[in-house]
Amino acid sequence: MTLPPRRLLPLRIVAALAVGAIVAQCVPAQAESVVKLPAAAVDPAVKAKRATAVLAGGCFWGVEGVFSNVKGVISVESGYHGGSAATARYDLTHDGTSGHAEAVRIVYDPSQVSYGSLLRILFSVVADPTLKNRQGPDVGSQYRAAIVPMDANQRRVAAAYVAQIGRGQYFAKPVVVPIESYKRFYRAEANHQDFMLRHPRNGYILRWDAPKLAALKRLFPTMVRATPAP
Repeated sequence: MTLPPRRLLPLRIVAALAVGAIVAQCVPAQAESVVKLPAAAVDPAVKAKRATAVLAGGCFWGVEGVFSNVKGVISVESGYHGGSAATARYDLTHDGTSGHAEAVRIVYDPSQVSYGSLLRILFSVVADPTLKNRQGPDVGSQYRAAIVPMDANQRRVAAAYVAQIGRGQYFAKPVVVPIESYKRFYRAEANHQDFMLRHPRNGYILRWDAPKLAALKRLFPTMVRATPAP
C-alpha cells in the first residue's frame, strides 16, 4: 500500500517491514499484557441515546479497529487530540512536539455499553496503562494512552477506574495513564479511517493489532458486534 508522506518514518512502519516475511509466525504482540480487568465500580447509568468518548491508546489504527467491534458502539473515527489545528496532520505529529495524541472519537449508546465498559476494554486489550508516551513498538508522546472525559460524569468514572485498577495491582508496574482535559478532536486523514478493516493483511496490523481484536473476542465475547461499526 502507499503510505502517506511524513517527516519521520514511525517505528510502527519499521516494525511492519521488519516482520513482513514472517508475520504469520509471530507471537501475538500483547499476549503478555492482556488481562481481563474488572468492571468499573463507579459507572452510573446515563439516560441518553448517544454519548461521545475520546480515548487514546497508541496507534489509532488498532484502537479504532477494536472499538468498532464493540456492541453498542455506533461509530468510531481516528484523529488527533491535544494540540492545535495547525499540527493536526499525520506528517506533523511524529516528532512528539505537536501535543497531539493519536486518538479515537467513539459515539456509543449508553444503554448498551457504558463509559466504564469502554475504559475496561481500553486497558484490558488495547493499551497498557503503565506505559508513558509509548505503546507497543511506537515511542513518543503522540502514542500515549490517555482518557479525555467529555463531561463531569465521565471524568468521575475515569478517575475512579484509574484508581481502581491501580489499587488492584493487575499490572507489574504502576498505572500512569493521564486524564486529560478535552480541547478539540481533529479527524484524521481519510486513508487512516477504518484502516484495520480495509487492510487486514497489513504487516503492522497483523503483528500488533490483530491480537488486540482477538483478545476482545476471547475475553469479552458478549460485547462483540456481529459486524464492525462504521
